[in-house]
Amino acid sequence: MLKRKVGSILSTPANHVFHFRGCQRLARCRTLVTQAFPTIPASVDDVSLVSLFDHPKSGSRTSPLSTTGLFQHSSLTHPHALVTLADATLVRAQLLTDRILRARESRSELLKVVKNLDRLSDMLCGVIDLAELVRNAHPDRIWVDAANHAYETLCEFMNVLNTHVGLYEVLKAVMTDPSIVKTLSPEAYKTALIFWLDFEKSAIDLPPEQRNKFVSLSSDILVLGREFLKEANAARPPAAVKPSELAGLKDKGMGVRLQLQAQFTQRDLLVYPGSLQAQMIMRSAPSEEARRRVYIAANSSTPEQVEVLEKLLKTRVELARLVGRKSYAEMTLDDKMAKSPGNVLYFLDALMDHTRPFAQNAIYTLSTRKQQHHGTSTLPTIQAWDRDFYCPPEPPAPPIPLPPLTLGTVFMGLSRLFKHLYGISLRPADAVSGEVWHTDVHKLEVVDEEKGVIGWIYADLFARRGKASGAAHYTVRCSRRTDDDDEAADGTLEGYEQRIQESQNFEAVKRHRLPNQDGVYQLPLVVLLCEFTRPSIARGPTVLEWHEVTTLFHEMGHAMHSMIGRTEYQNVSGTRCATDFVELPSILMEHFLNSLTVLSLFDMDGTSAIREIGNHHADPCHSIDTYSQILLAAVDQIYHSPAVRDSNFDSTAELANLHNTRGLIPYVPGTSFQTQFGHLSGYGATYYSYLFDRAIASRVWQNVFSRDPLNRETGEKYKREVLRYGGGKDPWKMVSTLLGAPELESGDAEAMREVGRWRIEDEVGQPGRH
Repeated sequence: MLKRKVGSILSTPANHVFHFRGCQRLARCRTLVTQAFPTIPASVDDVSLVSLFDHPKSGSRTSPLSTTGLFQHSSLTHPHALVTLADATLVRAQLLTDRILRARESRSELLKVVKNLDRLSDMLCGVIDLAELVRNAHPDRIWVDAANHAYETLCEFMNVLNTHVGLYEVLKAVMTDPSIVKTLSPEAYKTALIFWLDFEKSAIDLPPEQRNKFVSLSSDILVLGREFLKEANAARPPAAVKPSELAGLKDKGMGVRLQLQAQFTQRDLLVYPGSLQAQMIMRSAPSEEARRRVYIAANSSTPEQVEVLEKLLKTRVELARLVGRKSYAEMTLDDKMAKSPGNVLYFLDALMDHTRPFAQNAIYTLSTRKQQHHGTSTLPTIQAWDRDFYCPPEPPAPPIPLPPLTLGTVFMGLSRLFKHLYGISLRPADAVSGEVWHTDVHKLEVVDEEKGVIGWIYADLFARRGKASGAAHYTVRCSRRTDDDDEAADGTLEGYEQRIQESQNFEAVKRHRLPNQDGVYQLPLVVLLCEFTRPSIARGPTVLEWHEVTTLFHEMGHAMHSMIGRTEYQNVSGTRCATDFVELPSILMEHFLNSLTVLSLFDMDGTSAIREIGNHHADPCHSIDTYSQILLAAVDQIYHSPAVRDSNFDSTAELANLHNTRGLIPYVPGTSFQTQFGHLSGYGATYYSYLFDRAIASRVWQNVFSRDPLNRETGEKYKREVLRYGGGKDPWKMVSTLLGAPELESGDAEAMREVGRWRIEDEVGQPGRH
């Protein structure tokens, strides 16, 4: 999962959450190969990492000798300071806005417009992103309220800039002057294009009445999106299950309790969707009728829930039509790798064609199991409620048996991996009192063997009340070159000198000069949020489940993208890149867990019995799940196509038609899963991105890394050709160079088809993990 903002002053920062971890049933092992791996001597930092995360008595390594504020900003020692900082930032942002608006008065100022627009974006986002972290992680309600105030105040100003005709006209003067354009570096030009496209998407060139309509529709979409998410997460009514339908449950413990409960009450048992009882019935109830009822209950909707979604979809297409686009998908995709809805369909069609034979074979396997269960003479049809019963999900597991992996051990393995690939390691650092928001938070320095400290990761990894759920990567500070800011020319405002100084002091903390590198840079700072079990003296260190290890590798993929993608412009820094490219580094990190060589990095002193095991066999359900994911991506495109404009548009009918014409399992009448498809809110028309990046990551792993995953030359190539650019270079060119596939460079329809033909691999080489 990635928490990030759109890298531009022209879009209110939004959280982009990419977190797909469907049920998995990894391969079991048959053959033991007695090949051990060489012992890697533990470094001082290795030992420190294990000690930091595994021994509670070590505490948070907070220095008591001095105090500061959050992230070493001396002013942020109390909640109101966030409000004051937001006000100070507004003053400076207005001064810089006025300077940009006067840029046409001199050529020297026009030459600085792209830089100053990026500075303006960073000035606002630097506080917005910090406030976003605080309101999701801080345990103190007063701090959260202050963060909400700061966030809303600055976002409101950013929304004003979104449709600022004056700023657009100045940028237009720059972009239409060939003599100025040729002075821009490729990264600067890419940054300018981001601003240009975002202005155009904001109806900037329309008459005032239509611009006002654009703002109104955008507000309606935000409100409807929140309402849709609320309804998507709302509890569904229970299913009534007869006591007789609970006979023969595989789960003897809970099954017996449910049967006794039903017998005692002398009435049907009410089973709520999502409950443990519902999961148990879907996985182990021989009665098909019980499973059918629970499935229908779990996928039901009220007319009001369907209405909210369809109103959201219709408002989106109205917005797109206002700016001259045929559909919301067309408006959304022109700055993505896909470029157009047609290209997305080329990708999905190719991926569907490639995956269908595997999924059909899996359906056949389940059908034979159902035939044996019922003793029928012919193969029965697999229904939606059969999936978990005939192929029950199992907890994710590593490709080989491993000793218990503690949190410290996994961080040690990550640091060793980065050292091999990039010459970068993780090092525990003391946090000054007041620098972190909770004693659970640990600070890590990201150390380059040549440049020294290149950034910081704050790890807030343990579950607690009030903290945002799930796992996420928050970019609190982006890379940006600062020695050419020319702040003095921004001017000042009488009576506001103190506030201006406060904002300048806030930004000064971020700046550093690295060895062997020209210029002064704002160094990246990210926060990882997870909800692992806290270690204790009684229980000992936190031991991670395999899915938690995978999650940590995924999030650290985002973190290293932020650290290495240190660009001169913050709008293209690290993870600030195309939505359908941003998950590539994090998904690729998951593939490293397929390597037995990489797994050996978890062994500190060579005492663990890590041995190679081969001859895996695949679980047939992976391909079914992948195919289902492709169908969801397809329905997302339908919901954001011109078809929504039809007065007879029916989201349920469209879903049913897709399943019945291209699906493998029949649509179930009376269901309407789309009202629970929460990603339609934040990722309308871009849901394909998950599958797209997983296909590319699989290809990169197989063709580039799999044979020698610790090879420094390969790691440097990946760092040099992909990670360092952030969003500052065309992703197609980066992928084309990395894979040695010039046919991909144009990113046209055939390139999208080609990616669709690539097999989506799991960590253990199976199709369909998502």
